[in-house]
Amino acid sequence: MNLKDVLTKSCIKEDIRVFDVLYFAKICRKFLYYGYFYNNLDKYDELEKNIHELLEKILIPEHITLFFDKLIDIRLKLEKDIEAVLNGDPAVLSKQEVVLCYPGLEAITYYRIAHEIYNMGYKLTARIISEYAHRKTQVDIHPACQIGEYFCIDHGTGVVIGGTAIIGNNVRIYQGVTLGAKWLNDVNQVKNIKRHPTICDNVIIYANATILGGNTIIKEGSIIGASAFITNSN
Repeated sequence: MNLKDVLTKSCIKEDIRVFDVLYFAKICRKFLYYGYFYNNLDKYDELEKNIHELLEKILIPEHITLFFDKLIDIRLKLEKDIEAVLNGDPAVLSKQEVVLCYPGLEAITYYRIAHEIYNMGYKLTARIISEYAHRKTQVDIHPACQIGEYFCIDHGTGVVIGGTAIIGNNVRIYQGVTLGAKWLNDVNQVKNIKRHPTICDNVIIYANATILGGNTIIKEGSIIGASAFITNSN
């Protein structure tokens, strides 16, 4: 067996343009926050063109316009996420500071992009985006999870949110929080069921808390203390 045989043994059926996906994610973030990155319209047309060209490489034609239309909804949700940071962090000086300096918001931005792509059926593409965000921000959000409006991740480092987690509106979580699954010896037992917790509206989860299990529900208005370990509904 030669080197070529070894390297091509598991050759995929369809090319995944990893660099195009990562470049798209970065350009899309700039595009979504256009007014925060640029103070005029000179670059708008260029960025819009770049987004379309990259979408042509990673989506089928009929999905390009569909995703582009979703950018309006994503931007409106992100504005609410920015407000959540402003309303909860006295150290914030401006919205621009939140956009440019807060890794929690950056992670949420990539999540909201990846989530839409995931729901359109491009699951590996979405995972590439989410793992790029993970490496860059130290926040690990699976693109399949459901996150409501006014979501804030404060500080961010070490946060993990599993793929079947459901998070309501006006939820704030701090560094080191895990919304995870209980482990079973046979992963096939839980592969297609809800494995991660549900967090209802208006909940605060402080640093290093761990909440596990698909049947675990944190009720509306709860405050979860630092380093708590929860495997049942409260």
